[in-house]
Amino acid sequence: MSWTEEKVESLKKLWGSGKTASQIAEIIGGISRNAVIGKAHRLNLSAKIKTRTATSNQTFNNSTNEKNIQAAKRGRKSKFKSLIIEKDFEPENPKQLEELDENSCKWPIGHPDEKSFYFCGRSSLKDFSYCKLHLLYAYQPKGKKEDVIEKEEVPEFIEKKIKSA
Repeated sequence: MSWTEEKVESLKKLWGSGKTASQIAEIIGGISRNAVIGKAHRLNLSAKIKTRTATSNQTFNNSTNEKNIQAAKRGRKSKFKSLIIEKDFEPENPKQLEELDENSCKWPIGHPDEKSFYFCGRSSLKDFSYCKLHLLYAYQPKGKKEDVIEKEEVPEFIEKKIKSA
């Protein structure tokens, strides 16, 4: 297959109008999508940088994205609060390195050079190296800061704690 002047001119025209390489190949006929891309590159035609998005997905994502963000924030707050309020939360079980097993929380407490250094030792969650508490510290979303508790929430939180005591 050779590029004729007619094919090159129609390629330039179609490329400039925003057609995809597949569409151009189909319109010109007898050439592949890759041939169109190669020829456009050799002719130094402007690069097409487009993201593949469906229009129906855009409207769906925009409306649900804000709801998901708010739900995630509320979820993290409520998980953290429920962890603090839990009455039967397992106490720390200090262990030395030699005493750790695969079911122990391996969160280090203190500095390794100190004599008082130990590991948490609580029961770790399945498939993780840490207990519930230390899992919150270890696995935080990248670039996210802790949620700030609003002033109105603090008295209610303290009130619940006082009632449960």
